[in-house]
Amino acid sequence: MEESLSLLEKIKRDFEVKEVDINTYSPLTLAFIGDSIYDLVIRTVIVEQGNRQPQSLHKKKSSIVKAQTQALFIEALTDELDEKEADIYRRGRNAKSYTSAKNASIGDYRKATGFEALMGYLYLTGKEDRMLSLIKRAIEMTGTKIYGNKDQ
Repeated sequence: MEESLSLLEKIKRDFEVKEVDINTYSPLTLAFIGDSIYDLVIRTVIVEQGNRQPQSLHKKKSSIVKAQTQALFIEALTDELDEKEADIYRRGRNAKSYTSAKNASIGDYRKATGFEALMGYLYLTGKEDRMLSLIKRAIEMTGTKIYGNKDQ
């Protein structure tokens, strides 16, 4: 049943990736994959709204994927997280990164890293539904404009 496999399961199968204990991953490793999967979700939602010029797509995506928006999202979601999710977020937020965002405060950058670590954790543990639910809830709670006409 090809249809019932998640993208992660297909990747693991097709590339013969061995199982690794998720608890051995550093929070920055979780954030590394979390950044990408969150970006993919947002890009998918924007593209599925209709064909646009690449510049318009990039502008819309960048306004939602930036550290400031991710910081707002995680602040809105704090009470929605279970104990394990909150722990993953805190570990990501408190991780010592040797890089920083060009256009974000240190506080927003750290919160965004925690948010990305949580997204990575949820993706790698096969909890895509929970990940999508949290992203959608954050969009709703913060009033972030992601849906609608091509000019938004």
